[in-house]
Amino acid sequence: MIDFEVVDLAETDHVGQGDTAPDFTRPLVNDEYWEDAALSDLTADGPVLLVFHTMDGAFPTTYMWNEIRDRAWDEGNDLTVVGLSISSPYEHKATVEQRRIDYRLFSDPGNEVAEAYGIVNDLDGMTGISEPRPAVYLLDDDRTVEYAWVADEWPAFPDYDEVEDAIESL
Repeated sequence: MIDFEVVDLAETDHVGQGDTAPDFTRPLVNDEYWEDAALSDLTADGPVLLVFHTMDGAFPTTYMWNEIRDRAWDEGNDLTVVGLSISSPYEHKATVEQRRIDYRLFSDPGNEVAEAYGIVNDLDGMTGISEPRPAVYLLDDDRTVEYAWVADEWPAFPDYDEVEDAIESL
């Protein structure tokens, strides 16, 4: 059994439903390679589910991607599912392979994207290290946020059925 303490996260003024999601360009990683990609290029092709997650290898990331992989939200939907964390492209490549996920992951080691979205989580006991708090954003082709969930405690996980309902309502 994993032993951890649930921690309340500070309130944040994060990007929410109805807002325009900030655009960014970062390395986008799959199991073979990575290349710089802009969020706006992805949304230009249709809706995007942007999943912010903890560092690769942390149990919340493993749990989230296992659940998302098993639900296969992009199958039968005009939807691109991508993740984002502070992990390096090398770590993402290993995670994609190990978790057997068919989704690409943005690499943002400086955590600037989480800062732009208002979802930075300073890590206890790691001075100067932060990562995004878990969050899920469903974006339309104009980057308008159609659905938003942001963790208010650690660890926390989205209501996967609620995310699925939001996807189906597009």
